[in-house]
Amino acid sequence: MSNLRFAVIGIDHDHIFGQVQSVLKAGAVLAGFHAEDNALSRRFAELYPDARRVEDRRRLLEDESIALIVSAAVPADRAAIAIEAMRHGKDVMVDKPGVTSFSQLEEVRKVQAETQRIFSICYSEHFETGSTVRAGELVKAGAIGKVIHTTGIGPHRLRKLERPGWFFERQRYGGILCDIASHQCEQFLFFTDSLDAEVLSATVANRANADKPGLQDYGDIHLRTGSATGYIRVDWFTPDGLPVWGDGRLFILGTEGAIELRKYIDVEGRPGKDHLFLSDRNGTRYMDCTDVELPYGRQLLADIRDRTQTAMPQSRCFKAMELALMAQKLAEQKLGG
Repeated sequence: MSNLRFAVIGIDHDHIFGQVQSVLKAGAVLAGFHAEDNALSRRFAELYPDARRVEDRRRLLEDESIALIVSAAVPADRAAIAIEAMRHGKDVMVDKPGVTSFSQLEEVRKVQAETQRIFSICYSEHFETGSTVRAGELVKAGAIGKVIHTTGIGPHRLRKLERPGWFFERQRYGGILCDIASHQCEQFLFFTDSLDAEVLSATVANRANADKPGLQDYGDIHLRTGSATGYIRVDWFTPDGLPVWGDGRLFILGTEGAIELRKYIDVEGRPGKDHLFLSDRNGTRYMDCTDVELPYGRQLLADIRDRTQTAMPQSRCFKAMELALMAQKLAEQKLGG
């Protein structure tokens, strides 16, 4: 796949750098990009000086040599970009959240089915963290038996003064559960090997940012399948004293053991990131996952070539967003009631 060409449309979140690197590392070639002028797009141009910048994105969409469109546009704009790309015969990889409303989800599903193009959401808290990838390998190998519960915690640093205006507009970022918690919804489906789930409860709130009424700074979800449950908590309360943007953790409970991930920091413990702790009938083990291969980019390129679904099944991609949207709706109905 070293000759696969891709292009970027929309640079409004710095997740774009991880998305691009995942396919560049796998051998793809960045052919060009289209983006509004902002600090991130200028930084992108400096980092990738050989990529042509085009004023009209149609030049990229109509270029038959480009197979993949990658986007980290404003969340509410990602679905339209993906739909346009798929209708031009391109496969698509967008940042999470891939959609911000049920109507967008329905239209993306419809166009994906009609065109048979790949619509992939790069859930970075899964695909770009070695500890999560390694945990998936352990669970698949039966290291902790059958998974019966997951707890996913996704705290983030707010950096209020640095954020663009859309970040505080509910209709543009989709709400905290649609946005951040879509990560944990995807991981719940992945680790429990589920095709569907029920949202039992959900809440959102603005606890400490009254000056930004459109912001939801806290949210949680309780999920259930026929054989497993899950709890998700996300927030914008990472303290300034923490040296990383968030102390993201995942707890996976199985019938024969448990796994705990400290994805970005082991507070007052081992340095670096991607820490995995395994407990089973034989005792406890620590695994440093910093050197674990991240296969998402390689698998996505292979899927584009072979028309397969090894990076992420299309059904799980859509279902994770559906769960996040369902939780968002339920939580906001409670606010209104």
